[in-house]
Amino acid sequence: MSDRLSIIVTSGTREQLQMAAMVASVGAVSGQDVVVFLSMNALAYFVKGADAAPPAEGAFGTLLDTRNAPGFKMLFESAVELGSARIHPCSMAVDVMGCSEEQLDDFLGEPLGLTKFLDDARLGQLLSF
Repeated sequence: MSDRLSIIVTSGTREQLQMAAMVASVGAVSGQDVVVFLSMNALAYFVKGADAAPPAEGAFGTLLDTRNAPGFKMLFESAVELGSARIHPCSMAVDVMGCSEEQLDDFLGEPLGLTKFLDDARLGQLLSF
């Protein structure tokens, strides 16, 4: 098996974003080649100035906030800085949202199409959140 870990994140819930970020950051600092693809409901939380908290699916999502767990954006950014992970917004989702690359968080890479992401992911492990 390849050391490539490809992660698709479409959920906009606190728990799913948190788990995706934890997997990405641990994989990246462990030396895996990590690529994250942000789309659908997840992408809205990566627009500069978007500070609304994602809704919790259940009690654990609320606990994450009350126990001061590191936030999902901080974990994703750490994965990029400490482990060389690459995090790409979905090009179609960027178009549908009507935003530009400049409006997205600085630690994100350039928009990427799903076809390219899946082609690159085919030889490694693929997870979806």
